Amino acid sequence: MNELFARQEICRIGQSLFSRGLVHSSAGNISVRLADGFLITPTDAVLGFLDPERISKVDLNGQHISGDKPSKTLSLHQAIVRAALHSHPSTTCVIHTHSTYCVALTLQSITNVPTDQSLHRELLPPITPYFVMKVGRVPLLAYRRPGDEQVVGEVKRLIESYAKQGSPIRAVMLSALGPLVWHDTPAKAMAALEELEESAKLSFLTNSKLTQLSQENIQELRDVFKAVW
Repeated sequence: MNELFARQEICRIGQSLFSRGLVHSSAGNISVRLADGFLITPTDAVLGFLDPERISKVDLNGQHISGDKPSKTLSLHQAIVRAALHSHPSTTCVIHTHSTYCVALTLQSITNVPTDQSLHRELLPPITPYFVMKVGRVPLLAYRRPGDEQVVGEVKRLIESYAKQGSPIRAVMLSALGPLVWHDTPAKAMAALEELEESAKLSFLTNSKLTQLSQENIQELRDVFKAVW
């Protein structure tokens, strides 16, 4: 992705998320993989008021090149992209927010325990077709403080584990903190994040833990839309 365009997209996506209440204050961050490094929103930046020229740039080794100081989650974003590339070779963008309903589900402890015990505890069951098609499985990580480097290894292992089981993921949920979502472009990552938050809202409002699509429903989504679940 062209660097100038990537900087503009980060600002556009940040402003869109902020204006619609999907991020607040200085919570959340956005990164984009470039051929020669990464762009990431600066530490403590407010996503609704980003300056393209002040977006932080680091090289492929994570060394700061230009812009403001990078977010403390830089190493996590880099690890996600590198791990995800094996299943989704076009992965470019990672978005992290503190989305209200996603976080609320972790606080209320009404998260999903998969019937397939080879998988991990997950944020949501397959409650709607678009959640299955646009987001997929979202494993839930136990709480760790913001910036804890142990999360980097845990997320990397989850991405690798789900890929080996034939269900590559595009999101994980950090308990009490919020989701991390990745995709081929900033626009696609934002769309997946929106679908995840709306699905969490539906679940929270309706207590739909016991109401979900059947295995036949899910297989039909696989057959018709190539859904991964």
